[in-house]
Parts: sequence; structure tokens; C-alpha cells
Amino acid sequence: MGGTAISALTTVGLVESGGPATPFVITAIALALYAIVSWLVLRDAPGRSVAERSLIARLAATVRLPITWQACLLYAVAFGGYVAFSVYLPAYLQTGYGLEQADAAYRMAGFVVLAVLMRPLGGWLSDRVGPVRVLAGVFVVVAVMAAVQALTPVLMPVGTVAFLSMAAALGAGSGATFALVALVAPADKVGSVTGLVGAAGGLGGFVPPLVMGFIYGRLGSYGLGLGLLALTAALAVVLTLTAVRALASQHVSVD
Repeated sequence: MGGTAISALTTVGLVESGGPATPFVITAIALALYAIVSWLVLRDAPGRSVAERSLIARLAATVRLPITWQACLLYAVAFGGYVAFSVYLPAYLQTGYGLEQADAAYRMAGFVVLAVLMRPLGGWLSDRVGPVRVLAGVFVVVAVMAAVQALTPVLMPVGTVAFLSMAAALGAGSGATFALVALVAPADKVGSVTGLVGAAGGLGGFVPPLVMGFIYGRLGSYGLGLGLLALTAALAVVLTLTAVRALASQHVSVD
């Protein structure tokens, strides 16, 4: 998530100063350097247990866990929403509000930075009041603010408040989801559950921009797409307060 923030703050300037290939070249160099450092420095934990069953068998067992599907759905909304906005928000601001590319990019960077800062706070709050309460709260915020933005209010201050509120909520929700996984998932399957949940987050970020683009192409408005986000967040609240709450209560009191 931090890398997304750095990209949002620097990409436009890098393109303007060095051309469209510059950000990709810098990213490739950074990845190569990290690969070298990882090879030289990183080591597996001493005494690491090696799984005896096959990968397919372990994944099948993980998929059968209720927490896997619940956390995947919640993370697809929380982290997926963050990814979707980090990809599509500049286009939305340019098309819907007539902002220049640089202005839209910097506003998106503010959205991303706030979400990044709120992710550890979401985990911190989950340690104190429980992940169920945090998740329910953040999805309520997303539902309300997405519904507000679906009406395309003026950007200052209403639209800005709506987007920043969603950024804070989505970031906190991403952290709270993994706090839930740590609380509920069996100790020997936390890694597998985390991997599937992370994949669901990536998929959740891939779909909304396609939907928003399709809806805008047909209707000339983003309102319906944001309304669908509000509905999805509301369904996430229901899921959190029913099935997720019941599962979490089997491990620790959420009251």
C-alpha cells in the first residue's frame, strides 16, 4: 500500500520530466535490487515445519473454512475498494469534475496516503474493541459516503469529505480484516487463509473500474456505480454483524 502512495505522488512528475517509460524503468530497477537483497539477506525461520500434505490438499482444507470465505468477501470490499479508487479516481475526477491530470493525481495521492495510514490503525483498534466492531463501523461509513457521492455533490467540501472518509474507512477495514483472520483462523492455516484473502482483495480491485467504465459509457454518469458500492458496503455490514460475528464469538467475546 505504501508503494501505491509513492507511485501516486511521483508518477505524473516522472512522466513529465523523463517520459512515460520512466516510472516503469525505476520500478524494474527497484524490483531487481530487492530480489538481490532478498537472496543475500533473507532466511527461513529456524526450525520451520515443512507441510507433509500436498499443496492441493492444504488449499482444499483452507477453502472449506468459513473464515476463508468471509474474510475474502470483506477484504474484496475493503482492500478492493482501495485499489479500485487508486486506479480509477483520477479518471473520475477529470471526467466528473473537470480537473487537470496533475490535480486529479495529487488528490488521488491524498486518498491513498490516508488509506495507508489508517490500515495499521484499523488493526490497532481491532486489538482493543474487536475486529467485528471495526469492520461493521467502517463499512457503514463506506455505505453512507458512497451514497452521498452517488449524487455527485460539489467537490469542495462535500465530495472531498466523502472520498477522504471512504479512504480512512477502507484502509482501517483492510487492517481489521487481517486482525479477524489472526483471531479466527487455525494457527496452522493462517498463511494459507491470508494468501487467499489477499488474492480476493486484488480481484476486488480489478472489477469495480471495469463496472464504472461500462456504466459511464452507457449512462454518462458514475452515480449508479457509486450506488452499487454503497449497496455492496451495506451487504458487508450485514455479513459482518451476522455470520462473521457468530464465528468470531466462538473464539472470543465481541461484546
